[in-house]
Amino acid sequence: MGELVQRASQQLTELVRGEMRLAQAEMKEKGKRYGKGGGLFGGAGVVGFLMLQALVATAIAALAVPLPVWAAALIVTAVLGVIAAVMALSGKKQMQQAAPPKPEQTIENVKADVAEIKGSAHR
Repeated sequence: MGELVQRASQQLTELVRGEMRLAQAEMKEKGKRYGKGGGLFGGAGVVGFLMLQALVATAIAALAVPLPVWAAALIVTAVLGVIAAVMALSGKKQMQQAAPPKPEQTIENVKADVAEIKGSAHR
């Protein structure tokens, strides 16, 4: 009986070790794929940024047909400045709504739980 328990324990240990090696190999492979995916997303971001720069240059060139180049560039710059200002103000509003950076409702719930536990302990 003791030998059977010992063999079962040994087999279980070997099974767990095998599963751990399999999990490690699987996670290593997934890590490689996540790394490649992240690199591709980063590359897409850079190319997208370059595309937006080309779009700005295109807008300037299109406006330069009826206007002087400096006026076309000034108009596009002003429009981009307005967009940036609106985004900054919206971001500031969102940050103010998120402040303070602590989970206030959870803190209140924990305080209430502690008070309930203290109340129960005194009964």
